[in-house]
Amino acid sequence: MELLCGIDWAEKHHDVAVVDEAGKVVSRQRVSNDAAGFATLLTMLAEAGDTPEEPIPVAIETDRGLWVAALRATGRTIYPINPLSASRYRARHQVSGAKSDATDAVLLANILRTDASHRPLPDDTELAQAIRVLARAQQDAVWARQQLGNQVRALLKDFYPAALEAFSGLPEGGLTRRDARTILAAAPTPAQAARLSTTRLRGLLAKAGRRRNIDRDIDRLRGIFQAEYLRQPPQVESAMGIQLVALLRQFDAACAAADELAEAAIAHFERHPDAEIITSFPGLGMLAGTRVLAEIGDDRARFADARGLKAYAGSAPITRASGKKTVVLHRHIKNRRLTAVGPIWALSSLRASPGARRHFDARRAAGDWNHQAQRHLFNKFLGQLHHCLQTGQHYDEHRAFPPPPALAA
Repeated sequence: MELLCGIDWAEKHHDVAVVDEAGKVVSRQRVSNDAAGFATLLTMLAEAGDTPEEPIPVAIETDRGLWVAALRATGRTIYPINPLSASRYRARHQVSGAKSDATDAVLLANILRTDASHRPLPDDTELAQAIRVLARAQQDAVWARQQLGNQVRALLKDFYPAALEAFSGLPEGGLTRRDARTILAAAPTPAQAARLSTTRLRGLLAKAGRRRNIDRDIDRLRGIFQAEYLRQPPQVESAMGIQLVALLRQFDAACAAADELAEAAIAHFERHPDAEIITSFPGLGMLAGTRVLAEIGDDRARFADARGLKAYAGSAPITRASGKKTVVLHRHIKNRRLTAVGPIWALSSLRASPGARRHFDARRAAGDWNHQAQRHLFNKFLGQLHHCLQTGQHYDEHRAFPPPPALAA
């Protein structure tokens, strides 16, 4: 008899239910969210008929956490069910809107019993899971850095335009550069910046790690800081300087976290056997490759074909056809972390791959907007990446983008 388990996850306790192939509840119980509760769950499953050879599949409304890791270690198949899917399934059977944790556990088990289209949790290796943790943490740190940088820029616009002129246009980061943050921390108001001497600026740039073109930048910065700008009243300017110092502390921490996590994520990525295949693609560097591997994993059975990977990344469009009307729309339900790699990968590949440049230019000539052409190129790269990972081959420019006959000749 086939048995299925549903777990309604909560912060302090979980409701568990086991149903048979006819939908009859075989066992149900509430267990605590700790090691003792997990041992109770295993005992409950064993009494219901769980065996090492045929472990009972589990449906749960999350794909992460200690319980998911512990369930994965038992070797059973885990089905993470989207809470929205569970909510809509509940509405099919209970139009009154009634809800309880105990019935939700039965509902999750019945979802597995009646709907075979749900995909199990990918069977990624431990190294791939570690890469996912570090890559996502680094991406979060980058987003936090961007948000704080926007706050710093908005504050400078209100009382310190000289700093914007001095640092915002600099290459390789602008305000995120270490020398920019060091000078702003030492002179958080326009009045303090105007009093910076040549010796003081030289020491600040050296403290920030600068070794080249120091004299040129010192003259440029002194000229900007001593120029005439609109100013806030002295006390208001001083208060805004205090606010800037507080923001810079958070900004420095976000920049440091992003750099440290990037280094750790790349170090783990270099140890993965798929790293060579992924980085063989043009425009896909170590950090971008780390993010790609973190989101697609290394379970070869996760995506049955390239179309599944493209839909997961959001690069494949959605076609809605009804009667004589057909509409092709951009996909909104997607993995936003993997989608964020798309423009970076596409734009970088234009300089490294003649075939990618030809494909991009052809899409632009056909009427695509710049972002549409980037997404189409990203979509094509994903199909090629799926093939290379399945076959163990490296990227081949001539196979990926066969040159036109005239160019080949």
